[in-house]
Amino acid sequence: MTELDRELSDLRDIACFVAESASSLVRQRRRMIKDWSAVTDTKSSGVDPVTAVDRESELHIRRLLRALRPNDVVLGEEEGGTTAAADQVQWVVDPIDGTVNFMYDFPSYAVSIAAVRDGEMLVGAVADVPHRKLYSAARGAGATVLHADGTSVPLSVNKPENLGKSLLATGFGYSAVRRAAQGQFIAAMLPQVRDIRRAGSAALDLCMLAAGNIDAYVEHGLQPWDWAAGLLIAQEAGARTTTPSISEALPGPIIAAPSTLFDELVGAVTAAGGQGQLPE
Repeated sequence: MTELDRELSDLRDIACFVAESASSLVRQRRRMIKDWSAVTDTKSSGVDPVTAVDRESELHIRRLLRALRPNDVVLGEEEGGTTAAADQVQWVVDPIDGTVNFMYDFPSYAVSIAAVRDGEMLVGAVADVPHRKLYSAARGAGATVLHADGTSVPLSVNKPENLGKSLLATGFGYSAVRRAAQGQFIAAMLPQVRDIRRAGSAALDLCMLAAGNIDAYVEHGLQPWDWAAGLLIAQEAGARTTTPSISEALPGPIIAAPSTLFDELVGAVTAAGGQGQLPE
């Protein structure tokens, strides 16, 4: 094992430990809180919520990372972060990906943690909170899912014959203008695929692609913490993806699919007017 391999293994272990710890906290708080009006604010729009649990989860993650990796920096959804120096590890954190689902107890929300250096994703861990699954990957080492019973399973994407036989996942933003544009885009995509799913967590969508629960994924308007860990997990399970920059807020569409399907999907996205950023 090389020095880099050992480093990636250590970072993956830390990402998994922290994600699982935060997942336990989120699960516990979900059972406790009944009156969401007392613990909820909004962010980008009146329908984009942030709860006290989002903030508590991120602070918990930051405390753990500070104790384990004091020289690293953190970029989080709720507290922001500083730019990493050259060769410095940056942790990209979503304390609850799928906050609306969390509030409604719709079983699709997760804790997402990735380690990045010099713009390259090194490791990622996504904890599926309701189902107690832990997805993880390290660059060049493959991707796995750890089930609640302790069983670890390697992940591999499906290889459908063509786009017409593919189950496509997507998501929508919180701006009414962007939603209208996304609705038009998805309406153009729908006749070209087997069907479309919208579960409400970008991180879990990408993990489900890695696990073969869906065949392809495309979404606009995502922030780095939405996709960083999940995209690496999908890549390590055999997906081709777009290559957004961690430093770029709201990049063009995140597109991920098996290599046999990727070019066809990109062509369909372009034809449907979805290449580039949709209006906010």
